[in-house]
Amino acid sequence: MKPLPRRFNTWVMLGVGTVACLVAPLNPVWLDTIVLTGILSLISLSAGLSFGQAGILSMAQGAFAAIGAYSTAVLATRLGLPAWFGLLLAVSLPALLAWGLARLVTGMAPLATALATLALATLLEILARNWDAITGGYVGIAGIPPIEGFEAPWRFNILVWVFVLLAVMGYENLMRSAHGRALNIVRHDRTRAMADGVAVAPLLSAMLATSGAMAGAGGWLYAHYITYMSPHSLDTHVSISALLMAVVGGAGYILGPVLGTFLLNLLGKLLPAQEAQGLFYGGALVAILVAAPEGLLGWVHRLMERRAARRAQTQAKAAPARAREVNP
Repeated sequence: MKPLPRRFNTWVMLGVGTVACLVAPLNPVWLDTIVLTGILSLISLSAGLSFGQAGILSMAQGAFAAIGAYSTAVLATRLGLPAWFGLLLAVSLPALLAWGLARLVTGMAPLATALATLALATLLEILARNWDAITGGYVGIAGIPPIEGFEAPWRFNILVWVFVLLAVMGYENLMRSAHGRALNIVRHDRTRAMADGVAVAPLLSAMLATSGAMAGAGGWLYAHYITYMSPHSLDTHVSISALLMAVVGGAGYILGPVLGTFLLNLLGKLLPAQEAQGLFYGGALVAILVAAPEGLLGWVHRLMERRAARRAQTQAKAAPARAREVNP
């Protein structure tokens, strides 16, 4: 099978974002759904980077997003600073926390890593519920102002998909770089990577820090769109959902988390009554993972490889016949 063209993922994401920005304003319900889908896509992309590429099974992506959301909420409501100042803190704080966390967990087994990151997320939730002076406790922080120049929902939707496009572009550039190639070796054989001279621990720490910054940007967008932040807004459920969306779409593929977010969000909107949603949602999720263990993009990739192999086999069988026709 031929390799994908350079910037393939970026161009596809540009097309998807353009369609989303054109279609969303036609209906207020669609607009709200597509904005939230874009924000969740950003958090899912962070889960795809940490798990699909770095192999770090992080259950703290929702916590990183919450740190970003609380950072900008406090700066905007308590200090009156513009939202763009909050973006700097919303990206840098989760990145620093993720870097320090990675230095502790990168040598652990995947299950131990998941438990460690889940413990961190739970600790941060407890802190958010009890630190009334900063987070507002259970009441939360209300009245978060919108982003200057993007007060209209349709404009905010464009901003969200620009962030998703930039995340995909940076993700693709990273995976095509020397660091991305080294990360690929680490993911498949960590011992081989160490023998080749790859600094495994710093590389994985940098990847989780990048992932945390991406999730923090998603939290920044969430806070200024919903204009309210509480301990239940971006909790452990968001971390689990982001990881599931990445896995369903294909965590090892750049656009997999975005595809998974679209599908699972759409599935949630189309399901019947609220009481039955958990049953149908779980059943659909299990069916997808059984049919496509590597995610939907992995399933498509496998089909394309089989088709290319059959075509090459057919051409190889037909070559002697063509040779006899040319030289009877």
